[in-house]
Amino acid sequence: MTTEPIPTPPGAGAPGPGKDRHRRSALAPPGWLLKGLRPSSAPVPWAAAVRAGVALAAPLAAGFALDEPEYGALVSMGALSGVIGDTADAYRMRILNIAVPQLFGAAGVALGALVYGRGWVAVGALTLVALVSGMISTIGTVASVAGLLLLLNAVVGAGIPLPEPWWTAPVLLAAGGLFVLLLTLLGWPLRGRQPERAAVAATYRSLAGLLEAAGGPPAAYEEHRHAVTQALDQAYDLLLGRRARVHGQNPSLSRMLARLNAVIPLVEAAPAAHLRRRPLPPEIPAAVRRLAEAVESERAERVVLDLPEPPEGVQAARAIDTGLRHAAEVIAERDPYRHNIDDRLGRPAALRIRVRRAARAVLFSGASWRYGLRLALCIGLAQALVSVVEVEHSYWVPLTVTFVLKPDFGSVFSRAVLRALGTAGGLVIAAAVLGEVPRGWWDVPVMLVLGALIPAFSVKGYAFQTAAITPVILLLSDLLNHAGFDLIRPRLLDSLIGCGIVLVAGYLLWPESWHTRIGDRLADAVDDAARYVERAFGPLPARAGADGAPADPQSALRAARTARLQARRRIYRDLSSVRCEFQRALTEPPPTGARAAAWWPLVVAVERIVDATTAARVRVNHGASAPAADEVTAVVTELHGLADGIRHSSEPYAVRAALDTREPGVLSPLRQEVAAARAITSPT
Repeated sequence: MTTEPIPTPPGAGAPGPGKDRHRRSALAPPGWLLKGLRPSSAPVPWAAAVRAGVALAAPLAAGFALDEPEYGALVSMGALSGVIGDTADAYRMRILNIAVPQLFGAAGVALGALVYGRGWVAVGALTLVALVSGMISTIGTVASVAGLLLLLNAVVGAGIPLPEPWWTAPVLLAAGGLFVLLLTLLGWPLRGRQPERAAVAATYRSLAGLLEAAGGPPAAYEEHRHAVTQALDQAYDLLLGRRARVHGQNPSLSRMLARLNAVIPLVEAAPAAHLRRRPLPPEIPAAVRRLAEAVESERAERVVLDLPEPPEGVQAARAIDTGLRHAAEVIAERDPYRHNIDDRLGRPAALRIRVRRAARAVLFSGASWRYGLRLALCIGLAQALVSVVEVEHSYWVPLTVTFVLKPDFGSVFSRAVLRALGTAGGLVIAAAVLGEVPRGWWDVPVMLVLGALIPAFSVKGYAFQTAAITPVILLLSDLLNHAGFDLIRPRLLDSLIGCGIVLVAGYLLWPESWHTRIGDRLADAVDDAARYVERAFGPLPARAGADGAPADPQSALRAARTARLQARRRIYRDLSSVRCEFQRALTEPPPTGARAAAWWPLVVAVERIVDATTAARVRVNHGASAPAADEVTAVVTELHGLADGIRHSSEPYAVRAALDTREPGVLSPLRQEVAAARAITSPT
């Protein structure tokens, strides 16, 4: 492999007429901070906002009516945990997301109450709870919320005097979470399957946008392709969450899974159509949207397709035409078992096997121990600090550490900064509430509004979520310890202390924070792309029948096609994870953010390589000549070489590709994409 230096951009380092403008831009806030403060364009979940407002305000009203405002505040605090954890779409998953973490939250507050006011015993107990919380948080979404509530409630129990006897607070907190669950389940009889059906229909609609973009500008096509990948992942996750229990027994679920699988041939054909550099007839995306309407309305009737005849000898057009007619047939079919209803990711393992795998991952994973130790160190330092130094209402310091270090909120550094800014914004709202609103029944309508702001602001970004949660926690804390307006100044100081602990002990002391391994992650993705090329064009695996004799050719072809489909779904899902990981790294300050920005073009290039591989396979399936084995081997070798180069380089580099990009054949676009990836240089 020949390495070339990256050319210096024209005029680099030389002062020019724009020097004053550059000096002014240097005074502007850094890009990673502006990106974190820019609100997302996600729509406001109005139903969730109304539900959150009722869930937080109703317990307060009941507490005032019974002359037990502290009890009402504890139930509302449990409801707050349920509102934060209610992030799923399907009702079965929402039960898990809300109910399971409440058990951990109840255990956490009980443990915290046992060590309240016990000095260094509390320090050791919370440090151990933080270690366990951090380790189990790495398992998955539900475990992450459970770990958060375990530590969060343990910190609250150790920092606030709670009602006696000891079991009162756990019961009231769990009651608040279950109240949120009850409000959530009220819509199940009316829209029980609607989330899954809507997710499948959304996949068809995102595919229609992709087919409209095919043949047009590459940037628009790549944006739509990423949207299709996200829609597919979400739909499969929703269906898999239910399929693990009821697959083979629920015709409606099997029908939705068959309809989702029917979109796969069209998704595969889209890259082949895009590589033709000619827009598709508008009748094609219009037909896909009609299929989406049929899926969402749960109609089982044949959709009339008004399709033009595919051009003679154009494999991509034939693949799209065949895929559309197949999808229309599946949607009209009442018996889903006629069709292959595998999930394209393999059947989920039995529950006991998944539990065993999760336990093994927690106990023997380096990432699990690193995150657990990082969280334990920060919580231990925070609790030790408030034990040694007189800090009023000291629970807020470790509480800040808990929120900032939660693993699936993005960059640790940017979270700490955004947490401080969001807390400052939330304290402005809290100051107005605590300073102007009299305590008592007026807290109920105020909490109704503040609770509704949490889901509305959470979709806009972490800083906005923090600004919405802060006044809610302060108002509930005031009902428990009656500190009033005096809570405001200490809370800002405590938040700054907690963020400082995270920045030093949770970020700067860990080399993986500022010496990110995104290059290794990208290299793994390139190796996966190489294996995908091998799987797409390699020889069929030998399979034996039940009696040991060779299986029939048709069975072998079906098995090979299923294996290729599963490989394609896995690599697109992995590439989506890589993209998200890089987008998270872009929010870090230099050098991590700058390094991620330098590698970003190669992330896009790898996605294009996978697209070109899929397009070539589609063309072969519809009549094009299969590539020779040595041609496939040459592409695979180039990709593995690219992966090795990425692993041994801290910055992008330019290399000469050994492939002949002028050689005709079905792999010609793939060779061009590989050569382009090998020639990528730093975008500085």
